[in-house]
Amino acid sequence: MRNVTAAIVASTLAFGAIASQAADSMTGVNWHQTDGAVQQGTAQSHMFDGISLTEQQRQQMRDLMQRARHDSPSVNVSELEHMHRLIIADKFDETAIRAQAEKIAQEQVARQVEMARVRNQMYRLLTPEQQAVLKDRHQQRMNELRELADVQRGSSLQLISSSGNR
Repeated sequence: MRNVTAAIVASTLAFGAIASQAADSMTGVNWHQTDGAVQQGTAQSHMFDGISLTEQQRQQMRDLMQRARHDSPSVNVSELEHMHRLIIADKFDETAIRAQAEKIAQEQVARQVEMARVRNQMYRLLTPEQQAVLKDRHQQRMNELRELADVQRGSSLQLISSSGNR
């Protein structure tokens, strides 16, 4: 259970950092190169890989990200501090940790929903041709992820079978 709690806290912190970095990188002057070059390595930036945007589209997207950064719910540091206190407490209180983890998860969901709303608005700024390219790129990434998941599943099965032979 402690590993699960640590994973929740770590993922919450990582998501907050990624979202913040993505917002910063996408609102910058050179957040996307028009020649289709690879963007900065954030989760958000991959959405527009290979898409050549007009200056007007780039400006509209920067404006959307700036508004989103202003309007979106921020990471609640006091909730994370509270979780940390629960984790390092002398007595492990699963009920309190579970309640705190659910509270943190709800805040994370709110941030993800807000980011999805902004991504949807950005997507609607694209031409049908640009949207078609994004759909193709998305399908390629999903296929790669499926292959990776299959490899990982295969590795896990090998570990289980090899440990059972001992």
